[in-house]
Amino acid sequence: MSDLRAQSVVAFGGGHGLFASLSALRLLVDDLTVDDLTAVVTVADNGGSSGRLRGEFGVLPPGDLRMALAALCGDDTWDVTWSRVLQHRFAGEGEMRGHVVGNLLIVSLWELLGDHVDALDWIGRLLGAKGRVLPMALTPMVITAEVAGLLDDPDELVTVRGQVEVAITSGSISSIALEPADPTVCPQALEAIHAADWMVLGPGSWFTSVIPHLMIPALREAIVTSVARLIVVLNLEEQPGETHGLGPGDHLAALIVHAPDLAPAVVLADARCIGDEAAALERTVASYGARLVLADVMADDGTPRHDPAKLAAAYAHIMSGD
Repeated sequence: MSDLRAQSVVAFGGGHGLFASLSALRLLVDDLTVDDLTAVVTVADNGGSSGRLRGEFGVLPPGDLRMALAALCGDDTWDVTWSRVLQHRFAGEGEMRGHVVGNLLIVSLWELLGDHVDALDWIGRLLGAKGRVLPMALTPMVITAEVAGLLDDPDELVTVRGQVEVAITSGSISSIALEPADPTVCPQALEAIHAADWMVLGPGSWFTSVIPHLMIPALREAIVTSVARLIVVLNLEEQPGETHGLGPGDHLAALIVHAPDLAPAVVLADARCIGDEAAALERTVASYGARLVLADVMADDGTPRHDPAKLAAAYAHIMSGD
């Protein structure tokens, strides 16, 4: 590891992609490479337990926030047990079927405390979390996408509404937008970005978890003007529906289309997944003024998942300047 001072990191995303990134960054908190870690989480989910709670109580969808908290939990028996409780999903056939304990706990604390961030901080303390979890906005968001290929005219665009609906579309996504377009950003998220040394964007569902952070004006402005260096982490494979047919360079292009002033410092990709596309990707990355880092970050079982220890090593290598 580097002998430089410990780094402050802000990671953006949602769902399983952010969970993977935070699981890796948490290891760097343990070995003191990172001394301050903040997750800024997408709040646009409209499916499953989160969607039901959002619809019934008018709250932020808690699911992605819950997963981020679980990823940051400590390693002792207390922390791991509470993390398992947080992630427990009810079975059965009644009204509770499919609800997740952590989602209910988060909503309960929101009602009791009346403060989104304070409630999440309380749960973080319960879990021994090695970082802080914040929502990207303080109001629930709706994702819309302009999608081609759904009508007889393959070039005609159709507006698809909702995170779940966008994620599973069979068409080709041209662009996304958020409703409301200019929501109130979590002020603590802006403070964390201002104080950061590094920012991490991706991996994850590109159009429904990653790019939404660039669609909120105040959040995008904070990201693009920050002195922190930005790491873009590419997915290990295309995602059925959402990014079907998009190569690694196409993923980068989609970011720039939605935020033309975005200036990544490093693009991290798995060497095995890129394969023969490495030279072309390196040229694309260089065209954005960034540096391509290829590393072995995929799980050894062959599934398209980032391995936390390998991803942590790649992050440490980048942050050390090696």
